[in-house]
Amino acid sequence: MKMLSAVVVLGAFAVQPAAAQSAHRELGPHEHGRGTLNIAIEGNRVSMELEVPGMDIAGFEHAAKTRKDKTTLETAKQKLSMPLSLFKLPVSAACRVTEAKVDVETGEHDRGKGRGTDTSKSSDEEHHHSAFHNQYSLECNSPANITTIEFGYFNAFPSAEKLDVNLITPKGESKYEVTRANPVLSLAGMI
Repeated sequence: MKMLSAVVVLGAFAVQPAAAQSAHRELGPHEHGRGTLNIAIEGNRVSMELEVPGMDIAGFEHAAKTRKDKTTLETAKQKLSMPLSLFKLPVSAACRVTEAKVDVETGEHDRGKGRGTDTSKSSDEEHHHSAFHNQYSLECNSPANITTIEFGYFNAFPSAEKLDVNLITPKGESKYEVTRANPVLSLAGMI
């Protein structure tokens, strides 16, 4: 039952209120170079949710206006739509993608607002940023063979440095940090 609850929690991220689905909203603070990957494994189903600052994926945070920025953004979306090249599971697990949803959220955050005594206009400016919110569903014939995940993600996105990985399996919950310097996660005994 605990596992089912975890999958429901991850699935709840897919159903967002209308206000959260708007193309422009206020996003919370984030750390460039660091994203979060949530993984839930139940039965033959693997659900993944990736949240990453736009800077890590596209190399910029502003809205894509120029042809170059739009091309960069489309290329990034194409890469993000192929989760098994970003998060490589063992071939013996026989996994296939059943759904890949890539969303870019743009918004504003206050940088310096209300800090210190500087009252210049720049301390009250709102700065635009973007974040990628991606959801993936996989079906695996042999999920017990998911003993490692190789993170091709770091090769695909040179500005990405770290991912906080939250894993939920029938054996429990675990947290990991995967980095560019150590891009392989061992899951031996977790599935």
